[in-house]
Amino acid sequence: MAATGRPRTSVSVRTRITATVALLVLAGLVVAGVVVATIESTRLDRQLAAATGQEFAQFRKLQRAGVDPTTGEPFPDVGSMVRLYLQRTVPDEDELLVGWWDGAVQVQSPAWDEVSGSTTLADTVRRLLPTNGSERIASPYGELEVSVQSVQQGVQPGREPGALVVVRFLDRARAGLHETMRTYAIVATLALFVVTGVAAWVSGRLLAPLRTLRETADDISETDLSRRLPVSGNDDITALTRTFNGVLDRLEAAFVGQREFLDDAGHELRTPLTVLRGHLELLDPDSRVEIAETRDLLLDETDRMSRLVGDLTLLAKSDRPDFLRVREVDLGTLTRDLATKARGLGDRAWVLDAVAEHQLLADEQRLTQAVLQLADNAVKHTRPGDTVALGSAYDAGVARLWVRDTGAGVPPEDRRRIFERFGRSAVPPGDEGFGLGLSIVGAIARAHGGAVTVEDARPTGVRFVISLPEEDPWPAS
Repeated sequence: MAATGRPRTSVSVRTRITATVALLVLAGLVVAGVVVATIESTRLDRQLAAATGQEFAQFRKLQRAGVDPTTGEPFPDVGSMVRLYLQRTVPDEDELLVGWWDGAVQVQSPAWDEVSGSTTLADTVRRLLPTNGSERIASPYGELEVSVQSVQQGVQPGREPGALVVVRFLDRARAGLHETMRTYAIVATLALFVVTGVAAWVSGRLLAPLRTLRETADDISETDLSRRLPVSGNDDITALTRTFNGVLDRLEAAFVGQREFLDDAGHELRTPLTVLRGHLELLDPDSRVEIAETRDLLLDETDRMSRLVGDLTLLAKSDRPDFLRVREVDLGTLTRDLATKARGLGDRAWVLDAVAEHQLLADEQRLTQAVLQLADNAVKHTRPGDTVALGSAYDAGVARLWVRDTGAGVPPEDRRRIFERFGRSAVPPGDEGFGLGLSIVGAIARAHGGAVTVEDARPTGVRFVISLPEEDPWPAS
């Protein structure tokens, strides 16, 4: 599992995360700026319209009175009325008040001849006089809003009416808004850089375990699976780290098990192969008696090798998902059937200790194989007349099957080794086994999610117990 040396992508995940965060923040800031600018611009337009409307209202009030407040006399003409209004009104900084009669600008406040004397303004006023409207025009001083309030008092027949004209310099009125938006742009840009920097730093911190994971995966080889990732924190990345370490543990266990399996298989197969080769080399082809004897011997060794290969194949398949064919099994019926089948293994005092009536999910054939293997093992380690007992129990969600005998037992120092491949304790005379039987029992128990243990029996002997935990989906009625 050495590193493949594949090139990395041109854009790292950290860069993509940072760019995505930056784009989202930028979009949010732009949208917020546009919304604020639109709202403030609308508010400013309403404010300007309200100010112009207030001035026109005051002018209309003066016009309806038709009397000069200082003298108490009626206004002799339009000019007198407009001049008085301009004298009593202070224009805003972004405002120009113009008095219009006799078809031209007659007076203004403040004085700004470049604007009031332009033909553009005069043409606009003439268009707006009949309707008292408002219009925006372009000028060298920026956009202007021209509003007209006409007055007929004192105007001679056939002549244009007079008017109060309010000219607003919109660029000046919006200067405060523009300054605010420039300040917002500067602050938003700084905020964007800060958020982008923090996003780059945080994403780097969060992705550091992933980089370590990749580097560790690159360093793993077929001969060294011992590397592990450091685990710290309690987040999703930490959970991924633990999962990856678990995968490495299982891979290492699988590779080590495979290596030990091949070593053990090679060691055990070497002996019968050596026997076969030795007898074939020494065989006298002219001796019929020797040929017959060698044939019988080689067939016996071939049978032993076939059994060994079958056991090894069974152990190799024990980790596959299809090793078990699970269905509902009646534990009581299974126990009684096992006791009946086991009696044919040898002349022993067969006893049925206990029977549990319970339904469980299991592979009945594999359990039968495991229990009969334990029973056969008990027969090998006992003598005629010794007791061999079978039984089952169910308690607290765990089903148990056991085989008990009154033989010599298993020394405590061997109780772990006997479940290893080719691991054996005391070998009774005539036992030609390979030490794979208990390994197969353990594999079947583990495939069911359980385990097999060995313990002292009372009053003497040993007891092997297969424990099968389950959720008890079909309790006995």
